[in-house]
Amino acid sequence: MRSGPSATPEVRRRTPRGVHLKTPEQVELMRAAGLVVARTLERLVAAVRPGITTGELDALAEQSIRDEGAVPSFLGYFGFPGSICASVGAEVVHGIPAPARAVQEGQLLSIDCGAVLDGWHGDSAVTVPVGECDADLLALSRVTEQAMWAGMAAVREGGRLSDIGAAVEQVVRPHGYGLLEDYTGHGIGTSMHEPPAVPNVAPRGPGHGMALTTGVVLAVEPMATLGSPEVVELDDGWTVVTRDGRQAAHWEHTVALSAQGPYVLTALDGGRAGFAALA
Repeated sequence: MRSGPSATPEVRRRTPRGVHLKTPEQVELMRAAGLVVARTLERLVAAVRPGITTGELDALAEQSIRDEGAVPSFLGYFGFPGSICASVGAEVVHGIPAPARAVQEGQLLSIDCGAVLDGWHGDSAVTVPVGECDADLLALSRVTEQAMWAGMAAVREGGRLSDIGAAVEQVVRPHGYGLLEDYTGHGIGTSMHEPPAVPNVAPRGPGHGMALTTGVVLAVEPMATLGSPEVVELDDGWTVVTRDGRQAAHWEHTVALSAQGPYVLTALDGGRAGFAALA
């Protein structure tokens, strides 16, 4: 994905695994990028209605991001043609927006959005019901969102990377949903994708993997399906769809581990409401 000029060099402090840690000042620069994404997604969610095309939403997103002095992170990334990923129905992630692709009543629409501001990235995704949706689809999206918040709440000093996936699984598994294992969250900073990969599962349970410490910034993004977790990539080289055709949900936020705990850079309130809802 195309990025803007890098005004601030990446901090040289690193974990033993090569993960870039951010200073408090750099986290605030990322917060500014995160707010661009948050406000853009707010505008997109308000615009979703039956009949709107994913191409129209993409144009709205690009205008919103550029109006704030930022650049769409996704546009041109390995040739990706859109400013957002718009994944409709059985499309799980990486759906390509298109002028002729109108969303329909009863579908779930996942919108993934990224922006880079002064060289720093923000990345977030939401799942939006199009018009009236069946209760089982609304529940799928709600549980996936709750899993994201539980995963971010596990980003604590002294924790381990697998704590995130363990928290996601604890929310999703009891509902019997398919949980994607081969698609993960990621570190983020002056590049949109940095180490480490952030799995949404923890085969060995919590307490494994990289130590979580102040300055780590991660994108946590569970993807769940109403049926099987098996997916295929379409011939466009991007769009990932469920093999059984059942619908899917995808939620994502960028979270930094600060001295005060997890700080959600792509939530307008920094994550206060989402974490409070877990209590």
